[in-house]
Amino acid sequence: MNQKPTKTILWTIVFFLLIFLPIVLLFIFPYPEERTFLREASVIIGFVAMSLMGFQLIPTSRVRLVARNFPLEKFYDVHHKLSIISAVLVLLHPILLFFDGVPLRILNIFAESSSWRIQSAVLSVVAVIILIITSVWRKPIKLRYDIWRYLHNLMTYLAVGLGLWHMFIVNRYLAHPVNKVVWIGLTALWVLMILIVKLIKPLMLAQKPYAVKIIKQERNSSWSLELQPVGHPGFKYSAGQFAWISTKSPLVYNENPFSFSSNADVTDGSFSLTIKELGDFTAKIKQLKPGDRVFVDGPYGSFSVDKFACRQIVFIAGGIGSAPVMSMLRTLASRKDERQIIFVYGNPGYEDIIYREELETLQKQLNLKLIHVLENPPADWQGEQGYITQSILARHLPENYKDWIYFLCGPLPMTNAVGKCLHALHIPEKHIHLEKYEMA
Repeated sequence: MNQKPTKTILWTIVFFLLIFLPIVLLFIFPYPEERTFLREASVIIGFVAMSLMGFQLIPTSRVRLVARNFPLEKFYDVHHKLSIISAVLVLLHPILLFFDGVPLRILNIFAESSSWRIQSAVLSVVAVIILIITSVWRKPIKLRYDIWRYLHNLMTYLAVGLGLWHMFIVNRYLAHPVNKVVWIGLTALWVLMILIVKLIKPLMLAQKPYAVKIIKQERNSSWSLELQPVGHPGFKYSAGQFAWISTKSPLVYNENPFSFSSNADVTDGSFSLTIKELGDFTAKIKQLKPGDRVFVDGPYGSFSVDKFACRQIVFIAGGIGSAPVMSMLRTLASRKDERQIIFVYGNPGYEDIIYREELETLQKQLNLKLIHVLENPPADWQGEQGYITQSILARHLPENYKDWIYFLCGPLPMTNAVGKCLHALHIPEKHIHLEKYEMA
């Protein structure tokens, strides 16, 4: 059970009230004489789209106030869904105007008759289209992850900024002082979020660097990185959480999220991350040397046995998804925890099992049942084979499995497939906690 449901609910209500407040005001205060239904519907849709787009800056901003009350992985999922909705609404706004008789020639922003009122709207829509293309088809067009992040943020700022400029120039509904004050206030809030994330927080992180203490090669093209604070005590985190890591100046937009894999009860401020070579950033981790500076923004997330009431625990992981699980197992072992634990761990082959020897040791230190599932096992393998399926889970779960708490972590295809298996086994949704990732 989540420890902070009341605060989460209250902040959710505040979030949606702020999103829909400008739209509610459209129906409260008097405005110029109404026009056609399509024209007014287009305006309302445009207002909703702008409000949603502006607030997309908050879920991705990693503001502490938000992170403390929401599972960040779920908040990102909400961000993605709201982004799709806002993009559809942005495109629907001009489409309705065209159906209402607005000529298509206004799309020619280079025409002499074009004005900033039109140009800002068209360019805002273009920015949204670029956002859609580069986000949905980033991998097919082979756009590097770091370049995509820069482009994604730039197009977001252009789409929102130009959209707001268009609204204030048109000034039909913003002519009312209350509505104008509300939109100015919302704009100020969004700008503040950008300043916090892009300037204030990086400047603070620059004052609290970490140094590489140990870098150790693991199996399956993975590396464990132990970091220690330099000139500060570090921070406290819960086993299973994650942090954003930058190997350059925090003012340079080049960071990625990684889960802690170390014992969370260590008191010297040091911690470890286990990182698999999966893309542009992760492939360079092995180039780090002891003493190199690293900047850390964390901790985040609620994927932790310390965040929920867990009497009996099932961990399910695939590949490097075992990193947060190892953090929890190591922490529980240091506490001499006696709870029943089952760990179902999927890997391509026997030699790909990260932490293999340590997991065998942990079986002796904890009340732990370990089940390896190998896609391509050796000829003499006696364990489970293939992928983690409903039948495999059913064979190893206890009779009262619906009462256990499940922590599932791994690549998106794996977590999606296993998530369906857990639902097919009628495990209550509130007992399932996911940590999905797709490293670039």
